[in-house]
Amino acid sequence: MKLVVQVKLLPTPEQASALEATLHTCNEAANRLSAQAYEHQVTSRARLQAMAYGELKARGLSAQPALHVLRKVADAYTTLKANLKAGNLGKPGSKRHTKATGKPITFRKDAAQPYDDRCLSWQIPERTVSIWTTTGRMKNLAFTGQDDQLAVLAAHRKGESDLLRRDGQWYLIATCDIPEARANTHPAGFLGVDLGIVNIASTSTGTRHCGRRMNRRREADRKLRSKLQKKNTKSAKRRARKHAGKEARRARDINHKISKSIVAEAERTAQGIALEDLTGIRERARLRKPQRVTLHSWSFRQLGTFIAYKAQRAGVPLVHVNPANTSRECSRCHHVDKRNRPSQAVFTCRSCGFVEHADLNASHNIADRGWMAWVRGAESQAPALTLIA
Repeated sequence: MKLVVQVKLLPTPEQASALEATLHTCNEAANRLSAQAYEHQVTSRARLQAMAYGELKARGLSAQPALHVLRKVADAYTTLKANLKAGNLGKPGSKRHTKATGKPITFRKDAAQPYDDRCLSWQIPERTVSIWTTTGRMKNLAFTGQDDQLAVLAAHRKGESDLLRRDGQWYLIATCDIPEARANTHPAGFLGVDLGIVNIASTSTGTRHCGRRMNRRREADRKLRSKLQKKNTKSAKRRARKHAGKEARRARDINHKISKSIVAEAERTAQGIALEDLTGIRERARLRKPQRVTLHSWSFRQLGTFIAYKAQRAGVPLVHVNPANTSRECSRCHHVDKRNRPSQAVFTCRSCGFVEHADLNASHNIADRGWMAWVRGAESQAPALTLIA
């Protein structure tokens, strides 16, 4: 399976200046090439190379970086064509479709630039890299990262790495090819996982990952963000950007811990994992106005993705089930009634009288549906490429 590892670069002011000039030069060249590709309706790699390779070399790019710029532009137009064909950008003539096709694709000046082993070499024990820049080869560029991630990088790095700048910081994102554990093709059952707001995740074994403390912190973050937006000064904007990064890192860390715990429990008990298919949850959910902000800012997809790739890496089967009525169905007699849920935390069956915590009851229903889906052969495959670990 493919996994990406992010390391943070620690350049000196002179090194940072050279990296900035390199990134800007590459993306300026990509924008110029994109305009030519749009004008002449040429988007294949081979035709772009024949048309513009010499010009890219004249703009200060070496052979390999020039080829990477060509490929970046070609891949961008390939992705655009695929989205148009799939209807992801609306019908021809629609506002979104016209906006996407009415001008050349552009790249931000700090957009990622790919590097291969010819223009980037890693010295992982010394925690330095040697990298090509427009001012020459830069050696002894320091980087840092978590020890476990650096161990993965040393053992399994394969393919290209991307250089990018985000919020004033420099990063390298490397692709690693991780061997998968032997898949458990005969699970003893399924661990149902109910995702929610009050309890971030509740499993059918009774484990609940409470979200109350995080929700209070998120509410405080929203108030601070609103206050800084109203102030609208340079220092307020700078503080808002810094705080937004902290908020995202905190949520990602919590999701990593929860997903790790769930996969470890499933692996220990030789079970698979059953998740609700929450595609379109924001459009389907009907909530009171105070709850909408919490729902729409909740990282459902990120947590599900983390569980998916960790499950694949551990060889744990994963299925996605229909979420309809999981919170209203009795896990004992399977009677479905809206009145079975008198409050957020309580489930009381109107038919058989079964009483249980509402999230635990829902997780049992998800586990049952997961087993039925597995028996029918509808097992889901975890994604091959994951978010940054």
